[in-house]
Amino acid sequence: MQDFTSLSTTELSDRIGILRDNLRQLTEQATAQSGAANEERLADRIETQSKELEGLLKEQERRERK
Repeated sequence: MQDFTSLSTTELSDRIGILRDNLRQLTEQATAQSGAANEERLADRIETQSKELEGLLKEQERRERK
């Protein structure tokens, strides 16, 4: 998992918004496309972006508790 502590609060919020939008778009692409290769590639991208979003949200939560 990446270290997000160096991001400013604004950068953290911006990145969360970007990842949420990316995941929405990837989900839409996954439902529109067919084929095992496309589905696997999209699934991998969704998993990677979901993990990054999870890390960012944890960092945001940690900061809010301070």
